Amino acid sequence: MGKQKKTRKIQKQRTAGLKRLLKPTDNRIKEEIRKKRKKPEDPHALKVHNVQQQSSALFFQYNTQLGPPYHIILDTNFINFSIKNKLDIIQGMMDCLYAKCIPYISDCVRAELEKLGSRYKLALRIISDPRFERLPCLHKGTYADDCLVERVRQHKCYIVATNDKDLKNRIRKIPGVPIMYVAAHKYAIERMPEAYGVKA
Repeated sequence: MGKQKKTRKIQKQRTAGLKRLLKPTDNRIKEEIRKKRKKPEDPHALKVHNVQQQSSALFFQYNTQLGPPYHIILDTNFINFSIKNKLDIIQGMMDCLYAKCIPYISDCVRAELEKLGSRYKLALRIISDPRFERLPCLHKGTYADDCLVERVRQHKCYIVATNDKDLKNRIRKIPGVPIMYVAAHKYAIERMPEAYGVKA
C-alpha cells in the first residue's frame, strides 16, 4: 500500500509541474503573433531538384572525347611519386597508354610545388620542360584538388594523374574520367575502356 501512495504523489507532482499551452485559436493570442506562425509544409507538395546536366561527350559512361593524343592533368602528388620511383613522366605515360600523351600542369599545381620549398626543386625543373603544357587558373587560392575536379567536370577530354586517395574518390564520382597512378614502379590506368586499346 505504501508504494502505491508514493507513485500517486509523484504523478500528481508531475502533472502540477507541466505548463499548459495555449491553443492557436485562443482569444488571448494577438493577431500579429498569429500571422507570424508558419503553416506546416505539405509533405505531398512537389520539391524541385536541380539535376546536373550530363556532358554530351558521354554515351552510357563511355567518353567519346577520349582518344590519342591523350590530355593528362598532373597532380603534385603524382609528380613526387614519379620522382621517387625514378620514372620519366612522358615516356611512362606513353608506355602505359600506347599512344602520344600531352601532360598538363595547372597554375595551382605549380604554386603548390613552389610553396613546398627547395626540396622540390627537381619537380619544378621537370614541369618547366616545354613538352608540359600550362593551364592558366582564374580562381582564388592554390588548392589544386578543387581546381582539377572543376576542370574535369567542365571538359571531359582529360585524364587525371594522381596518387592522392581523396582526389581519386572525388574523381570516381564523375562519370567518364580515367585516373592514372603510380603502382609497382610503373604507371597504371583506372576506368579506361578497352575500346581505346588500353586494359583498365
